[in-house]
Amino acid sequence: MRGGAGLVMLGATGSVAQAAAHGGSSAAKHTLSAPAIVGKAKPALPLVMLDPGHGGKDPGAIGFSGTYEKHVAEAAAAELQRQLVGTGRYRVAMTRTSDRFIPLDGRVELAQQHGASLFISMHADALHNASVRGASVYTHSHGASDSQTAALAQTENSADRFGGPLVQGASPEVQQILASLVTEEARRGSAHMASAVVSSFQTRIALLPHPHRHAAFAVLKSAQIPSVLVEMGFMSNRLDEAALRQAGHRAMVAGAMCNAVNRYFASAGVGLG
Repeated sequence: MRGGAGLVMLGATGSVAQAAAHGGSSAAKHTLSAPAIVGKAKPALPLVMLDPGHGGKDPGAIGFSGTYEKHVAEAAAAELQRQLVGTGRYRVAMTRTSDRFIPLDGRVELAQQHGASLFISMHADALHNASVRGASVYTHSHGASDSQTAALAQTENSADRFGGPLVQGASPEVQQILASLVTEEARRGSAHMASAVVSSFQTRIALLPHPHRHAAFAVLKSAQIPSVLVEMGFMSNRLDEAALRQAGHRAMVAGAMCNAVNRYFASAGVGLG
C-alpha cells in the first residue's frame, strides 16, 4: 500500500533496513506496525500578542524629565512577556522588540498573522491636564465614552503620520466600515479582558475614575481578536512618569496585567475559538 511507504522510510533504522542490507529479499517477511498512540496531542497554548506603543521615529508622549513613552512601553511589555511565559500557560509574541516604527495597521496584521487569542497594546500617553494620573483600559467603539478618551484616541490614531506619505491611515469612513466588521464575540472578549484588568489593578495600581473606557482606537480594530489598550499611567503627570521610570513599578504593573490575563483565560465564556 502507498500509505505504508512513509512508515518504511521513517523506520529505516529497524529490522527492515537490516534485512535490506542482506539483499532485500527478507524485507517482505517483516511486518510493520503502526506507532503506539499513548494519548491525544496537547492543544497549542493560547498566544498573547503584546504591542508596545509607538517606537522608532514616533517617541509617543515625552515626560517632564524627558522620558519617552516608547521606551516605557517596550520595557513594560518585555517584563509582562517574561511573567506570562513564566506561568507556562501561554505563548507570547510582541509587535516589536526593538526601537522601531510600525504602522497601526501593521500591528493588527501581526496579531492576525500569529493567530493571537488576545491582543494587548501598552501605552503611557499624555493629556492636556497634567494633574490627571492613574491607569485605565480601553476597548474599541464607534463613539468615545468621554471627551478625554476621544482626544486620546485621536492622538493615538495619528501615530501613522510619523511613517511619512507611504503610510496613510484609513479615512474615518473606512475606519467605520472596519469597526463594523468586529465580531460580537471579539467585542465580548475585549470587554471581559478590560474588566479583568480593572479588577486586577484596583488593589495594586491607582486607576482613573471609571477606568474602563472606549473609543475608535485604530489599533483595536481586529475583527476576530479580543483587544484592549492599557494606559499604565500618563507621561503628562510627574508622579506617573516617575513611577513608570522605576523597574519595580513596571514589574508591579506587569504582575497585575499577568493576573488579568490569567483571569481572562480562566473564566468561562471568553468567546475564544
